Amino acid sequence: MRSGIDLDNFTGEPEHPRQECLQNGVSCNCVEHFGDSLEKFFDPRRHTPLPAPTEGSAVVMENTMEKLVSLCKRRGFMFQSSEIYGGLNGFWDYGPLGVELKRNVKEAWWRDMITMHDELAVPAGAPQTFSMVGIDTSLVMHPQVWKCSGHYDLFHDYMADCRETKKRYRFDHLKGRWASFRDKRVFITTDQSGDDGLAHVQQRGLDHFNLRKNQAEQITWGTGSHGGLPYALAGMTITQPYTPETPLEGLRPITDSDALASVLAPDAKEVGTLTEPREFNLMFKTTIGALAGDEGTAFLRPETAQGMFVNFKNVLDSSRVKFPFGIAQVGKSFRNEITPRNFTFRSREFEQMEMEFFCHPDESPQWYQYWRQRRYNWYLNLGIKSDKLILRDHTQEELAHYSVGTADIEYAFPFCEPGSYGELEGVAHRGDFDLRSHMEGKLRKGANGLEVELNADGVPKYRGSGKDLQYFNDQTRERFTPHVIEPAAGADRTTLAFLCEAYYEDQQPDEKGEMQTRVVLRLHPRLAPIKVAVFPLIKKQGMPEIAADIYRELKAAGIATAFDQQGAIGRRYRRQDEIGTPYCLTVDGDTLETQTVTIRDRDSLEQRRIKISDVVNEILALLRK
Repeated sequence: MRSGIDLDNFTGEPEHPRQECLQNGVSCNCVEHFGDSLEKFFDPRRHTPLPAPTEGSAVVMENTMEKLVSLCKRRGFMFQSSEIYGGLNGFWDYGPLGVELKRNVKEAWWRDMITMHDELAVPAGAPQTFSMVGIDTSLVMHPQVWKCSGHYDLFHDYMADCRETKKRYRFDHLKGRWASFRDKRVFITTDQSGDDGLAHVQQRGLDHFNLRKNQAEQITWGTGSHGGLPYALAGMTITQPYTPETPLEGLRPITDSDALASVLAPDAKEVGTLTEPREFNLMFKTTIGALAGDEGTAFLRPETAQGMFVNFKNVLDSSRVKFPFGIAQVGKSFRNEITPRNFTFRSREFEQMEMEFFCHPDESPQWYQYWRQRRYNWYLNLGIKSDKLILRDHTQEELAHYSVGTADIEYAFPFCEPGSYGELEGVAHRGDFDLRSHMEGKLRKGANGLEVELNADGVPKYRGSGKDLQYFNDQTRERFTPHVIEPAAGADRTTLAFLCEAYYEDQQPDEKGEMQTRVVLRLHPRLAPIKVAVFPLIKKQGMPEIAADIYRELKAAGIATAFDQQGAIGRRYRRQDEIGTPYCLTVDGDTLETQTVTIRDRDSLEQRRIKISDVVNEILALLRK
């Protein structure tokens, strides 16, 4: 750094005037104010005043999800699909920065699974060496695939309609609390979660009983059966007695079918307007060719996994893979969600990062444990804090009929209730269910394990391919149906989790020395959309030309680089901090004499000088850490 100059606060040249946009009430596209008012699909409230800073430079962050959604819109991470036509719920577009971030997330996953895999060495914790290959399968598959896999019959959620408002809800998303006032008792529901859900339920209670806010204590809150109608429909009713006078500190599912008459739907004025929940298949239908009947009906894939199962034999026969081995795939999937919600967390079009690992049945428990821990560690290594990440085993009631064991890697998203988590990835021990299904036909759980489901005529309800999908070990002369371990992650959810984890606010001095709130995305350098930004301190004395040469060298080395010479240097730093750029290079007055530039670290704010000739290697070394 040049002696006596603080680059974070150096003004250089006058900043472009802001037109006093807020005072004059005119439209403004400045960094501070663009996107201050968002479309209904983003559903955040307007910014609230920032809270007072705590000890040190960090500030207490509130409404993190709202601020993050605003940032994503304002800086071009994500947009609502078809926004100029009012948007399409459950579909999202990734902007210039968002597409780079998501691509980096997928590349980090692919690099870990495929590119960097060493099949000659035993990874830490693995039972032995193994092979890994990739594949890219089509979005539309033969309809019989989904019949044999069980998706055609079983891939559904429960939905309920409100007869009063005509709104539709995913039933397991409706939660609430029993509220009593005088001689009335009603189960008040919401489709929101976390603190917003609690506030909504409380306000609905006041409205329903025609009370003012200062009369809120007159409502008695209670709880009932914890388990709810979705479990009862599946034949697994869990009951607990009604407990009155319970603090309004959490929401519960609807207790049982008899309670529907006492349920106040989230947007209704009358009680008992919800219909009985019913099944809703989540697969999107499409038509192949000119045939409009059943013979032309197909489906957009609801998962990428089946493409790997039906290509098991192709990969085995065409590649020199050594058993055990994994097949990995990143691709789009589609699910016709009843109520998409929580930004990109639950969408109708999304990308998955899935791997199917085929192994010997006797070794599958060890591989299941290995992949659980390895996938959990991947998130930690890329910056998710351990206190926000859990590895949760499914209970016996949660397990799919084919599952030997399943664990979810879950993250404490800001929209979750305190102490609750949202699923990032599932790691499932699927046994031999998938390969057997595509050999024999649709399977169901019988008295002696999985068996082919038969129709009324005693023949398979949905016939399999009849192809031999077993593995033959030519050394041991053993033939068996491999077991499958499946780590399945969502690229969109993972990207959202990294954004939530990275969002941070602290207090830093502006160019006048006054403390201002700085918004930072503390993304891992490998995930950051832009790795380094290059600035000339001022637009003269040859600084822009030197900065441009450095910019081109970095781009030629394959490093995502930005060039910015507009505005005060401190504001340029803030713009890069806000999008997660980990490093900034500044060409200043000393550069011509010393052939060095200042490199600034986003998180520590440390500034040091490095030689221009070392810039590319220095940045590459930092990115490898």
